[in-house]
Amino acid sequence: MAFNTGAALMDALVLSIVSQESTYGYKITQDVRSVMDVSESTLYPVLRRLQRDECLETYDREFAGRNRRYYSITEKGNERLETYRREWKVYEEKINHVLFGGIGNE
Repeated sequence: MAFNTGAALMDALVLSIVSQESTYGYKITQDVRSVMDVSESTLYPVLRRLQRDECLETYDREFAGRNRRYYSITEKGNERLETYRREWKVYEEKINHVLFGGIGNE
């Protein structure tokens, strides 16, 4: 993708993915990769920041003889996600207005 991916967009994507089901880091990375190019080394700091900001919480579950860390969204995370969704709609309308003929055609 040619467009810049800022921290807020990454946070919104991660929160949206985790809001659908509690899941683990590698799966989150794969889900984010389905819409943008991102490495695990980029994603894990996002997960830690969201956890530190009390938007995500973690728990460990055994998988194939090892512990796997799962992430789940908190109430604060759901509130932030709803804010991101509202702001995205406004942003999308403004960008579409410019890209698809709004500016200068009025």
